[in-house]
Amino acid sequence: MNRFRRTSRRSAVLASLACVLALLLAGCTGDQPPDSGETDRSGTGTAAQSPGGGELPEVVPRPTSIIPNGGDVRVSGKVALVTDPTVEPWTRSLAVRVLRAIGAEEVVVREPGSSIDDSDLRVRLGSRWSPTVRKTFQDTELDFPDGDEKLASESYAISVRDGQSPAIALGGIDPAGAYYAVQTLRQLATPGRVAGVAVLDEPEMSTRGVIEGFYGSPWTHAERMDQLAFYGSVKLNSYVYAPKDDPYHRDRWRDPYPTDRLRRLRDLQQQATQHHVKFTFALSPGKSICFSDPDDWRALTDKLQSLYDIGIRSFSVPFDDIDYAEWNCESDRAEYGAPSARAAGVAQARLLNRLQREFLDAHVGTMPLQTVPTEYSDTDNSPYKTAIRQRLDPAVEVMWTGEGVIPEDITVDDAASAEQVWGRKPLLWDNYPVNDYDATEGLMMLGPYAERQPGLGLRLSGLVINPMNQAAASKVVEISAADFAWNSTDFDERRAWHEAAEYLAGDRFRGDEQRFSPDSGTVNALMVFFDLNHTAVLPDGEPWLEPAPELRRRLERFREAWNDDASNRQGAVSELRGYARSIAEAPEKIRKGTPEDFVSDVRPWLRATDLWGDALLAALDGLSARASGDSATASEEFRRAAELAARAGSVRTVTGETLPQGRVRLADGVLDDFVRQAPDMR
Repeated sequence: MNRFRRTSRRSAVLASLACVLALLLAGCTGDQPPDSGETDRSGTGTAAQSPGGGELPEVVPRPTSIIPNGGDVRVSGKVALVTDPTVEPWTRSLAVRVLRAIGAEEVVVREPGSSIDDSDLRVRLGSRWSPTVRKTFQDTELDFPDGDEKLASESYAISVRDGQSPAIALGGIDPAGAYYAVQTLRQLATPGRVAGVAVLDEPEMSTRGVIEGFYGSPWTHAERMDQLAFYGSVKLNSYVYAPKDDPYHRDRWRDPYPTDRLRRLRDLQQQATQHHVKFTFALSPGKSICFSDPDDWRALTDKLQSLYDIGIRSFSVPFDDIDYAEWNCESDRAEYGAPSARAAGVAQARLLNRLQREFLDAHVGTMPLQTVPTEYSDTDNSPYKTAIRQRLDPAVEVMWTGEGVIPEDITVDDAASAEQVWGRKPLLWDNYPVNDYDATEGLMMLGPYAERQPGLGLRLSGLVINPMNQAAASKVVEISAADFAWNSTDFDERRAWHEAAEYLAGDRFRGDEQRFSPDSGTVNALMVFFDLNHTAVLPDGEPWLEPAPELRRRLERFREAWNDDASNRQGAVSELRGYARSIAEAPEKIRKGTPEDFVSDVRPWLRATDLWGDALLAALDGLSARASGDSATASEEFRRAAELAARAGSVRTVTGETLPQGRVRLADGVLDDFVRQAPDMR
């Protein structure tokens, strides 16, 4: 498939984005057209070569299109950063930091028209566009038909072109687009240079983010601040504050936030703004609200007003995980009749409509209200859903978790059914990688974002994932989900998974730092560790994501070799021992090579991996001794393997940090089964 001619709407968007760069480059470069060529971004083919002979850089999320555009541009000496007045100060500051980290000795910021003749390189950054200028891309293989369709917000374009007058142009359709262009520039850089490419990019989903909606220990303020900066770096644009164990969010929803807590929420809002993340505050009154009580209405709006006063402009009022078979006050019975699913739908819709019209519409700058219906996990029609569909204001966004609270997959047809039953495109609340329910006891979810069908963006208003109690460890799936939400058409879960390992090993888009080359040994150790924690389970404990698929494959190959070729059993042991050693050595490499917050989050799992790796090596030593006819040594090694396995099985999660707490599990039913069964292999 030609990735650059996907749909007429996308082509028109990219055509208009070409105008951005044409405007930005006007007067900055000569008329020499860029080289052209298409890159294979399938994840399985050979990547296109840059003019310098190397592969084009990987960018996360994967852009809509990226092609060679001439030679790489060197960054050194004095660099002039020419920015439009509309560019936000934090975007401009980010650009300065990135250019300095790449190699600029001095970065001078200028407005268009300023004299900067003594600079070694000009970088143009802006958020304007012109529909009259096309020449920047007219000689490439990209097909840009004329069109005036509405541009996708947050879209951006980049041109990095070498030549007599090397130049870099970064253009965004809006301030978010300009910010994202700089975030992509970071990933195009290596020390002293930026890859000579052209990038035209737009998001598939308009809402892409995370909902802190789990039970158990909420994230700390520092973790939330870090997460918000991280979201900007991977183009996630939404964060919903809804921790179940914040008493002022749910149980004590009527009570105003204490001053110190309100101050922290204000800090989060400001942090979100600087990283182009929509901060949505969720207030969950469903357990105790009396819909017909004027005092509860005032308590609700007073609480939201206090959040509005500190800068929050997006709100959610969810009704999930409540009992709607009874009213919380007698006046609701008089107002809505006997308790029933339909009556609950009517009462909820009336309250939400009133909030939308009397509170949000009356406040400047607010965004549409969000809600989570009480029936949020299927697409079967019901009296409750009918009441919501028929009565709820079309402006209100409805969250939906898929076919099941923990769905094993989510398809385009599922989303289409949800759209029909709710009367609007749903906002997907994906309960992966959340680990707060009984079946997840002892599990760390470090697999890729999987079993979600490409094309979902056409049927959803957006995607937010519910993460783990462990904030830093949740970034593994957050990176994958960011890639999927931005460009699901070209999503490659293995690629995104590997990019998460590179990020943790020191890749170039971590926080506000500029890094260029992750440590390959740490990346490999992380991929081994990720595989051991590659799992996700349904509420009944049945896995919907296969546990430890790479280790399982290697163990199955070993068993076949052991059983089929008795003459080469030592060879089979030797082959598996290499991977077993990588398991045993992975924890120490991860402790030394990854951020402290990640190590802290996964410390019990690293300890268990230490022991399981040694247990596997001991089991292989026992099998090697058996193959050599040394029964005594074999028995001793199997005994040692069993002792190590018992110690590994006794490692527990950190008290107070994980819900539910319990025994650490990894490679469940794979590694433990092999160590237990090894003595019986004859």
